[in-house]
Amino acid sequence: MTESGRRLGVVSHRNGRRDLVLYDPDDPDSCQHDIPLTDDEAEALADILGASLMLGQLAGLRDQAAGLLTEQIAIPAGSRYVGRPLGDTKARTRTSASIVAVLRQGEVIVSPDPTFRFQAGDVVVVVGTRQGLDGVTAILAEADPDG
Repeated sequence: MTESGRRLGVVSHRNGRRDLVLYDPDDPDSCQHDIPLTDDEAEALADILGASLMLGQLAGLRDQAAGLLTEQIAIPAGSRYVGRPLGDTKARTRTSASIVAVLRQGEVIVSPDPTFRFQAGDVVVVVGTRQGLDGVTAILAEADPDG
């Protein structure tokens, strides 16, 4: 149920088919619109809703904690950390900021562990002070000496 009073949902059938449905406002048991979703469309919808929900929650947390900021930082192709594990950055130890998620090709990886390997174009979601966020940005921008 949305705030505007509309009922909608995603129906996942046993055969794997998924439909986005909008119910009739006058008869909540009657479907007004039924939109079949391909696997890619269903995954994109889930990713969009999941990412925006997570980022909204982080923004709410930021509003509650003075000095705590969130930022999305892209990993450049020439970064020394492309192909290397998150733990190699020692970002939290060096900056006191935390990498809380990674956005990769429409997928949200929440709470990546130290063995998680970065790819060029990954976008990391970082929580910390302004100084900490700037420090993580600098770390991830360090050039690959071989590259």
